[in-house]
This record gives sequence, structure tokens and C-alpha cells, in this order.
Amino acid sequence: MTDDMDITQALKDTENSLRDFITAVLREKLGESWIDCSGVSAERIDKWKERKASETKRQKTGVVEERLIYYADFYDLRTILKKHWAGEFSAALGDWKTLDVWLDELEKLRDPDAHRRELLPHQKYLVLGIAGDIRTRIVRYRSKHETSEDYYPRIESARDSLGNIYTYGTQHNPETGMRLRVGDVIEFVITATDPMGELLKYGLYKSSNTLWQDNNVISLRLKEPDVGKTFNAILVIKSNRQYHAEKEFDDVVVFKYEVLPPN
Repeated sequence: MTDDMDITQALKDTENSLRDFITAVLREKLGESWIDCSGVSAERIDKWKERKASETKRQKTGVVEERLIYYADFYDLRTILKKHWAGEFSAALGDWKTLDVWLDELEKLRDPDAHRRELLPHQKYLVLGIAGDIRTRIVRYRSKHETSEDYYPRIESARDSLGNIYTYGTQHNPETGMRLRVGDVIEFVITATDPMGELLKYGLYKSSNTLWQDNNVISLRLKEPDVGKTFNAILVIKSNRQYHAEKEFDDVVVFKYEVLPPN
């Protein structure tokens, strides 16, 4: 039986996948100020800004999410998708009436989950099924556009513990502009989906010595050989199938840092 942590993570990953997909599609279509043309009211956007300001005050020492769309409610995402449905959204996600029903179910089931009220077993499986289908549709759409194949898994997002992030539609090799030192520890969290619904492996690429793991959280301690003006933390994923998009792995994101010698 699946546990509540699985459900909470599935809901969170699906919301974030939709946020990232919406951002990538509408930024390309409408430009950097796409939120103002998203179909959401000015009052709702002001609410997002208030939430972001409140989070900034609360997180005095932590990392604050800078992207405004991440402070939107679930029904805001539905509003945006419906407003701009014709085109890439419909191509990726199919029939609007079906998706609308799915999003309505997730929104209803998300509320008791957020308030720690126990969901029934069939409700938990419903969440996992809908969430998995939505994320898989987005990945399949990306896969067809990026590789012309409906086969390879894709990284949806990757972030480090220093606040740097990659999401779909942005550069695969973020220039962090950060100077670190030998001994510093960085944690990376990778969110990825396989179009065929299979489990994935995650790793920090080191030529033929990549250590693969089932966990999507990767920890890296910087060592003396890493010293230099450019250090690449190469995050990779792969399926358990025989063939991969890049021979040894299926998708990659590279975080770039400068590493200084030890004090």
C-alpha cells in the first residue's frame, strides 16, 4: 500500500510539472511578461506576490523560490491552461474535458491531504494514477520534440541546495556564478519521469565510474581535484532498459561552479 508521503510528493511533482510546462510554453509564445497575459486576474497575481513577499520574510536563512508561478493555486493553473488550451497544451495533454475532470479530482483530493486528513485507499491510487498520467503526457510531448522518440525519460527539474534550479524550457547547463571551497557539500534533487512508466536511476556522471542510485537526492562533497574556475556537477538519469538517448544515460543537467582551494 502506498503511503501519504508518496501522495504528497505526487501532488507536488504534478503541480510543479504543470507550472514548469506552462512557463516554458507561454514564455516562448508571449515573452518574459507572459504572466500579465496569462488570463489570471490582476488580483490573483497580486496574491501570488503577497505570498512570495511573506515567504521571503519567513525564510531569512533558507532559499526562497523566485518564480512567481510557484505561488499560484491549483485552480490558477487550470485557468491558465483553459485560456491558452489551443496549441501546445492540447497537443501535450489531450482533451480539455478529460484534463479538467482530472484536475478537479486532484484539487478536491489535495485539500484533505494538505490538512492531514487520511485519504481512502482508492483515493490514493486515483491521485497516483492521474498525477502519473499528466506528468507522463508532458514528458512524452517533450520527448517527441527533443528526440523524435516516445521512449526516453526526461528530467523535469533539478535543483541544488544553494537555490539554483533547472526546469523544462531553460538551459540544461545553469551558470550558477557561485564560488565554493573544497569540503563544501551540495545536495541535488532531481525530478524526472519515464514515458513508459518505469523506475529510473539517478547519478552524478563521472565517465565510466558513475555511481547509480534509486534515490533522486544526490549528495556531493567537493574535493581537491575539483578545484578550478569551472567545475561541472553533471546530473544524469537513465531507465533500466538496454538503450539510452545518450549511450550511457537518457538525460543530463549540468550545474557550473567555481571551486576554490581549501582555506
